[in-house]
Amino acid sequence: MFEVKAEEEKKARAFLLGLPDRPLKELEGLVHTLGMEIIESKKLVRLEVSPAYGMGSGKALEIADEAKEIEADCIIFDWEIEPTKQRNWEKLTKIPCFDRNEVILRIFAQRAQTKAARLQVDLARLKYSLPRLSHTYGDLSRQRGGVFGNKGQGETQLELDRRQIEEKIEDIKKDLAQVQTDRRTQRKRRLRGGLLSCALVGYTNAGKSTLLNTLTGASALAEDKLFATLDPTTRKLPLENGASVLLTDTVGFISNLPHTLIESFKSTLEEAALADLLLLVVDSSDPDCLAQFEEVRKVLGQIDAADLPYLIVLNKIDRVTEPEKISMLNAAFPDAVKISAKEATGLEELKTLIEENLLGRTMTFEIPIENPDLQGLLKAVRRDGILQEEDWGDSTVKIKARLRLGKTFCLLEEYRL
Repeated sequence: MFEVKAEEEKKARAFLLGLPDRPLKELEGLVHTLGMEIIESKKLVRLEVSPAYGMGSGKALEIADEAKEIEADCIIFDWEIEPTKQRNWEKLTKIPCFDRNEVILRIFAQRAQTKAARLQVDLARLKYSLPRLSHTYGDLSRQRGGVFGNKGQGETQLELDRRQIEEKIEDIKKDLAQVQTDRRTQRKRRLRGGLLSCALVGYTNAGKSTLLNTLTGASALAEDKLFATLDPTTRKLPLENGASVLLTDTVGFISNLPHTLIESFKSTLEEAALADLLLLVVDSSDPDCLAQFEEVRKVLGQIDAADLPYLIVLNKIDRVTEPEKISMLNAAFPDAVKISAKEATGLEELKTLIEENLLGRTMTFEIPIENPDLQGLLKAVRRDGILQEEDWGDSTVKIKARLRLGKTFCLLEEYRL
């Protein structure tokens, strides 16, 4: 019994293949998150245009022999592999072969907890599976055990024919449309309460959930793993003078995020697209933080959120000690606020900046009572800002208000003291 149990606990052994111009670090992190053991990592010298394997048949045979020699359970490519090439590889190696997109989809399937997340993952996996119906999704638990072999949400649909899968996709789309409607209704209720919204966005594992927990006392899942958060979590963030905003944690981004996931998670990513302010959280300790920041900006463009106002938040700054790295961060992100969500440092400055960007700065105005649009100006202040004091004199009304730079401020600027 002990020997059987020990065999079941063994992880599936993965052989990773990478491109010459891309580090394998990110794929290795994804594979570890999936719960697999990396038995070998190799970067190709070049990738050729080939109808069979994406490389010469001699090189493909060499890789297949090496996979057999090291007893790999699967081969994972760090680039998107076409369905035909995927089938060719599996015929050649006699083991499952797939790309980083499928790794990400499987991670999402493992981590989906709520109905909405499971629906979104199901939709993405079904769309991905359509051109790959001949792909042999072997149950690796029979070989090595471990979580990779466990069937995830939507996996049984891979056994169905194309027509059944397409019908299932349409059913899920209808369910997701209802989820999206429900979320919009909840959002409208929050807006009727007069609360502005702020969304945490950033690369996966940048520390967004930890920051939400530290700022609001929430209990969102915060793990040192990729894609720990799939569902948006919204909490109220108290600010000074009794004001507050809604702070929402969102799913992390990653380079080459599968298009099917972006499409499927639109209802989740919409929380970012409809926010009044974005907090772009950057893991300042990561060597690739600049590239990760650019990738986040790219995904924001895909969800029509690139033009929203944002603050750059350099998280995990307590881990940055090298003078060269500090100089690079200061040059690349001169206006960023530096914090450590885990150590709770820099948070007061962050809250002040959130307050100024969302609610504006406190200013004093003196408006003549004879101004024919006086009541309209006061109404605009109450609508677009916070009217803190209102003192009526014989010829003027003096007000103290918190306003953002915008249309109402422009109307009042000539009366500013």
